[in-house]
Amino acid sequence: MIEPKLLHLPILEWYENNARDLPWRTPDRTPWGVLVSEIMLQQTPVARVLPVWHEWMARWPTPKALAAEPSGEAVRAWGRLGYPRRALRLHACATAITERHGGEVPSDHATLLALPGIGEYTAAAVAGFAFGGRHAILDTNVRRVFARAVRAEEYPPTATSAAERHLAEALLPELGAPRWGVAVMELGALVCTARAPRCEGCPIAGVCAWRLAGKPPHAGPARKGQTYAGTDRQCRGRLLAVLRAAHGPVPKAALDAVWEDAVQRERALDGLVADGLAQVLEDGTYCL
Repeated sequence: MIEPKLLHLPILEWYENNARDLPWRTPDRTPWGVLVSEIMLQQTPVARVLPVWHEWMARWPTPKALAAEPSGEAVRAWGRLGYPRRALRLHACATAITERHGGEVPSDHATLLALPGIGEYTAAAVAGFAFGGRHAILDTNVRRVFARAVRAEEYPPTATSAAERHLAEALLPELGAPRWGVAVMELGALVCTARAPRCEGCPIAGVCAWRLAGKPPHAGPARKGQTYAGTDRQCRGRLLAVLRAAHGPVPKAALDAVWEDAVQRERALDGLVADGLAQVLEDGTYCL
């Protein structure tokens, strides 16, 4: 395996000069702000997250503030970030933090992992970025950088493997692990991107196994882009937009008007109700 210091020094130096100025990275960041950012950034670009994150932190600066409001308000404030069940998970997480931990985000990785909606990556990210814990942080960007730099593979496996976890832990520096984690994430987001990596601007181009091997193409199953137009997900988004914009209950006719396919519309609406993102009132109207 490549000598870790051959990656540590150039990546950390590159990060020092190229890191984006993001509010959840500032010295005055709060653990709650970090946690909210990590949930919002799942499958969502930074540019879309920034304005919503600011709105959330102004309205709900603490877990207790969010837990005090109905979950429907979290869904409303989620806006068009996509995957709105994340809003419900954040509300459930805020409630658990308030009830179990006195409103303070726990610093322990195992305790974070026990919170609703918090998986392995998010627990490691919050424990590391908010509290300085030494944890291997494996998001999509990190996995891609390691796949190319160390394993000479264009893309990592579809699901995180044990081998990837072992590699990430082996590369973890004894000191400054959180900064290393965010530096590799940034490199993957800005330089070692999925579709058009900018190898000419990469600080580890000289030791990257994938580049030195001639950039062999991905040998696994074909990677399929996600479609959106005409899907149930788009239909759900249209229905939720109507509910979010309303200041009270919404008649069924208002929902029917935004999607022509009745079968798909009813399936999507039933799904929203089943997921807890919408409610049917006694008079047949709907609300968040």
